This record gives sequence, structure tokens and C-alpha cells, in this order.
Amino acid sequence: MRPMKKEIREQLFKADTPEAFQSFLELPASSVIGALFSLFLDKEELIRWRAISAFGITVNHMAEKKMESARVIMRRLMWSLNDESGGIGWGSPEAMGEIMARNRTLAKEYHRILLSYAIENQNYLELEMLQRGLLWGIGRLGRQYPELVKPSAVHLNPFLLSKDVCLRGLGVWAALPLKDEVNLSLLMGLTQDPASISVYDEFILKNLSIAGLAEHAVKSQGKL
Repeated sequence: MRPMKKEIREQLFKADTPEAFQSFLELPASSVIGALFSLFLDKEELIRWRAISAFGITVNHMAEKKMESARVIMRRLMWSLNDESGGIGWGSPEAMGEIMARNRTLAKEYHRILLSYAIENQNYLELEMLQRGLLWGIGRLGRQYPELVKPSAVHLNPFLLSKDVCLRGLGVWAALPLKDEVNLSLLMGLTQDPASISVYDEFILKNLSIAGLAEHAVKSQGKL
């Protein structure tokens, strides 16, 4: 495991296209999954994010061969977010969103679970750091399958009001593809927000202004 983790980590530094991850699919899936799961905690932010991308690509490949094996991974991620697991589940909401964005069958089966982590009377995640990952996962899924996420758009509104810059910005990022009027008034209020956030998108980290994201979201609804 240790040599494979080192090799995979080195590849992640260079992996800036989907094709760059294809070599992982030639390795034993269980070993790759284990190595990538551990890299969710890497000290380098870009490595952590690219491990999420590679994880999604690998699990989608598993699903295409044997769907039940992919479901086991989804349940493992869900368990890691359960209080009874004894862990915290770092990277799990992001990984769930990434997997589902790549596999519609899994998205249809598990999207409600991911969304429930943002709903206070359901499986709400209390830790703000987990909430950041959750909002990214929702945004990732929403960009691929907005129809699955849109019914829960109203539950993004508390994040749009957050005093935490990252939560506020990622709330906008998650709401943007949904084009739902339930978010509109808050998004319009954020078109003057001076803060910026770092967002992982298309295999790189981007520095994005909240005002710019909000303006884009409002324009997508034809309101600007």
C-alpha cells in the first residue's frame, strides 16, 4: 500500500485532465481506493482534491463492471459521516458528489442522502469544515444533474447568509447551476460581496470572487 500511495500521489501532481487518471484503472481497484482514501488527508490541498477526482473516476469504473462494489464504497463514505463510526469523514461529502456526478445510476440512488446532510432536521453536518466539502459536493452534482439537486435549493439559503466566507461562497457555487428563484434574492444581495474563495474545478484550484459567482447566478436566471 505504501509504495502505491507514493506512486499515486506523484501522479496526482501531474494529473490535470481526465485522461491523466486512466492509469489508475489498470491497478487493483481495492488498493487504489485505499490509497486515494488516505490521500483525502494529504497536507497539499491540490493533492487532496485530485484524490477526490481520481476516487470518483475509479468508483465509476467499478460501477460499470459491478455496480454492487460501487454501492459498497458509497455506503463506506456514508458510514464515515455517521457519529457511530468514530471518525469525522473528511473528504466523504466531496467524494460522494464526485462519484454521483460521474455515474447517473448512483446519483439517482444516493443524491437524497448527500442533500440530507444540508437539512437541519435530517442528517445535518454540524462541523463547518465538513459543510464546506458538502457544498462543493452538492455543487459538483448540481452541475451534472441539476434536476436531482434543485428540489433542495431552499436548504442552501442558510449558507448564503453565513458569516463564514467559505460557506457563503461555496453556497453560491452550489446554487449557481440550479437557477432556482428560491435563492434569487439572497444571490442578488451577494453581487456586492467583496470576498473571494478558492474552489476546485476542472482539476485546478481557482480563486473566485463571491460577487462574480453571485452575478453569474443571477444572470443565468435572466434577472440582470
